Amino acid sequence: MTEVYNTTNQKLKRRMLKANMPKAEILLWLRLKGKGLCGYKFRRQYSIGKFVVDFYCPKLKLAIEVDGDSHFIEGADVHDRERQAIIETYGIAFLRFTNREIYENIDGVLDKILGHTQNLPPLTPPY
Repeated sequence: MTEVYNTTNQKLKRRMLKANMPKAEILLWLRLKGKGLCGYKFRRQYSIGKFVVDFYCPKLKLAIEVDGDSHFIEGADVHDRERQAIIETYGIAFLRFTNREIYENIDGVLDKILGHTQNLPPLTPPY
């Protein structure tokens, strides 16, 4: 790993976030872990610079965020956009989903994850 990814100074924060994952993140993780999404390896609570993203696929250079209630309070959208812009400066694509999207349409979420780039193989269920 380089100095930017999964730095030691973020280790306790990552552990705390892993231990306290919201239900929507757990549901998505169950579908992503163990190369469960067409063979792509995802990591959870992965740090990039000073930020920790919910999920990250190194091969795709793709960060995924699951937005719960805390992302909808006043000012949170500005912080989220700034954070996303910084992460994207590392050449990382960024997808954002709401808890509701995961609860109501997890297959659609998985389709969007796979379809974010044209270089991916076609979706072949089961995920």
